[in-house]
Amino acid sequence: MTILVFADTRFPIERANGVQTMATCHALATRGHLVRLVVRPDQTVPARDPFAFYDLPPAPHLRVEPIVAPHDARARRARFLLTALRLATSSECDVVYTRDLGLAALLVRVPTARRPCLVYESHGVSLTVSEEMPRLLGKPELAPSRRKLERLNRREQRVWRRANAYVTITQALAGELAQRYGPRRNVFIVPDGAAAPVAEERDLARVSQTAPVAGYAGHLYPWKGVDVFVRALAIASEVRGLIVGGHPGEPDRARVERQIADLGLSDRITITGLVPPRDVRRHLAPATMLVLPNTPSAMSERYTSPLKLFEYLTMGRPIVASDLASIREILTDARSAILVPPGDPVALAAAMRRLAADPVLSAALGTAAHNLAPTYTWERRADRLAAAFSAARAR
Repeated sequence: MTILVFADTRFPIERANGVQTMATCHALATRGHLVRLVVRPDQTVPARDPFAFYDLPPAPHLRVEPIVAPHDARARRARFLLTALRLATSSECDVVYTRDLGLAALLVRVPTARRPCLVYESHGVSLTVSEEMPRLLGKPELAPSRRKLERLNRREQRVWRRANAYVTITQALAGELAQRYGPRRNVFIVPDGAAAPVAEERDLARVSQTAPVAGYAGHLYPWKGVDVFVRALAIASEVRGLIVGGHPGEPDRARVERQIADLGLSDRITITGLVPPRDVRRHLAPATMLVLPNTPSAMSERYTSPLKLFEYLTMGRPIVASDLASIREILTDARSAILVPPGDPVALAAAMRRLAADPVLSAALGTAAHNLAPTYTWERRADRLAAAFSAARAR
């Protein structure tokens, strides 16, 4: 199968969307599909090799194709959409696959005779995300206008009704879309995944620790719950903290560092800063437990399929996670993790203390989590997507 993938982002990129895009395309290519990934060029000089950046072996069936991008944001977006439209309607491909709602809404308006077979992957209802982000960022001045929300709603509805197949990363998101826009065929739930650990990482995972260390990996956005994690560590004084992440060019790291200093925790919490995706598990190796402290919001409750969760599973450590619908699709309280009320540092601290004091429980939960890992590899994700592609072509 020939798959044309569009991602309107500089590439490679340090964020999770870049990891997910490259890993998914690579897994599809290693399954024998011909994948063309169309992106914007890397801004680093000299440009970085995506395969090396994401620590993936070369794949002859995967081609990363940057398109020339003007500096002006509007011109850059227009260039990308026009190039994508031309390629999608003129290239010999079996499926066009994207998570770009604007592009998908454009493609489904192409006359039927020239319209490509489209599979759209949703990571959230755009108007809900647009409304929530200003609140989560503490920037109410960025609240969307009514016209913008109406425009996003029309796009969502159009793509939901006309895409040949529709992929969501959680069951909760699929349910919300069906409730908003009505039932449709060919909806596939395809969560994210993680790479299986290499031998060196498996050795690191077996290193025993005597002092309890709670680890977190990922960005430090407020809705990710890192602030809750820090407050929980202030309560659980016997547990050290490890935060793998923190982009130097963004204000979130400075915010978290101020919080740590204000609580007098600088000697108990280590922040690594931004590390390459391939090094995350190595930096997490000292952790005796892993934390996923997402706060309550629509994005966390229904739209998240966090890469860190699937990496956590591969490490065989006990997990403490927020009790959210999207997380419960993967983890089960008291069986594969301890689930705690989201946004509650007292409950999170109690769970960390419980694991620190009970090595038998920690080992059991870590083993149960590790047993889930084979279900959520990038290869399994590629297989699930291939089923969506086949259904789209048959429609």
